[in-house]
Amino acid sequence: MNGLRQLCARLVAAPAFNVLIIAMILITALGLGLETSQSFHARYHDMIEWAYQVALAVFVLEAAVKLTAVAPRFERYFRDGWNLFDFVILVLALLPEAGEFALIARLARLLRVLRVVTVVPQLRLIVSTLIRSLPGLANVGLLLSAVFYVYAIAGVHLFRDHDPTHWRNLGIALLSLFRVMTLEDWTDIMYVAMELHPMAWLFFVSFVMLAAVIMINLVIAVVINNLHDARLELTPVKGEEDEDQATLRAVREEAASARAALERVEAALTRMKK
Repeated sequence: MNGLRQLCARLVAAPAFNVLIIAMILITALGLGLETSQSFHARYHDMIEWAYQVALAVFVLEAAVKLTAVAPRFERYFRDGWNLFDFVILVLALLPEAGEFALIARLARLLRVLRVVTVVPQLRLIVSTLIRSLPGLANVGLLLSAVFYVYAIAGVHLFRDHDPTHWRNLGIALLSLFRVMTLEDWTDIMYVAMELHPMAWLFFVSFVMLAAVIMINLVIAVVINNLHDARLELTPVKGEEDEDQATLRAVREEAASARAALERVEAALTRMKK
């Protein structure tokens, strides 16, 4: 059993194994894209389904190998959020594609494409950084919402009668401000407002500076601030040993000490006999 577990551990750590999983994910993604063409799907349906089944078999084998590598301590596999994500997608993919589970099975097939995040370390780093940044981004979003709300109410009062298309109520005003923030033809809205108020450019320029420039830089600052922590979390500390390796080393040291003690006893008995 130990030999099989070590073999599976080496297989999981092998770069070729990771390349195989990425290839299966890309094949699945390609098949999903080709299925959107009705003519192609009608002609090559069997081939696409065969490719799906091969990819699914490889994913099942991957999970089995990873579980065997940590056996009998399977909790080590499920403690890893990335492994848990992969396992849930795999279980959903094994549901029959008929009856009440048909829709879930099809969605699970689509979710397999997201598995590329779990097998590419750089993508895991980005996702971990975004997750860590959520509390800070929520605060930035709250501040941005307050800015939107104040400017929307001001815009309704200032420009509603002159430009009801963009400012007739609070909801439309918020949509107009969102367009301004994206910098998509926002000057058209500004020029219409300036026909009524020549100084209306102050309203729009100040909003662009607050929403599109300052807020974006705040978001970047929050993400970069959490990037270092996410990198430390995903990168093992130099000199840190795997728990099993540390235990094995301790057992070997104890065995060596016992062997040395036994040799000393044998040497003492030999001298006594002489």
